[in-house]
Amino acid sequence: MAVVELTKENFEQVVTGNSTVIVDYWAPWCGPCRGFAPVFEKVSEKHPDVVFAKVNTDEEQEIAAHFQIRSIPTLMVFRDQVIVFAQPGALPQGAFEQVVDKAKALDMDEVRKQIAEQESAGSA
Repeated sequence: MAVVELTKENFEQVVTGNSTVIVDYWAPWCGPCRGFAPVFEKVSEKHPDVVFAKVNTDEEQEIAAHFQIRSIPTLMVFRDQVIVFAQPGALPQGAFEQVVDKAKALDMDEVRKQIAEQESAGSA
């Protein structure tokens, strides 16, 4: 599957319409972003069941601000509309593939249970 370009017009639709979405926040002037792009593309080809998407932070400043992107590249993984991974910095291909595999293997019922427990502990 080709890498999807996310904009404020399609962001919500892509994230809510797919079980696993991996987002690369980047900018054209960012050297590490350009260096990571071929790794992102190569790993996306190995996982046709996952949506790989990019947000150009120069063009989509609203999205970058909403997710408090402070440095680029930043990777963010959504599983069932829950952010399960967010980390700045370009990853080597092997490490990135591990992130993808771990995200796909997550038990989302367990993740939602943990989130609910944390939220109830925080409001107590």
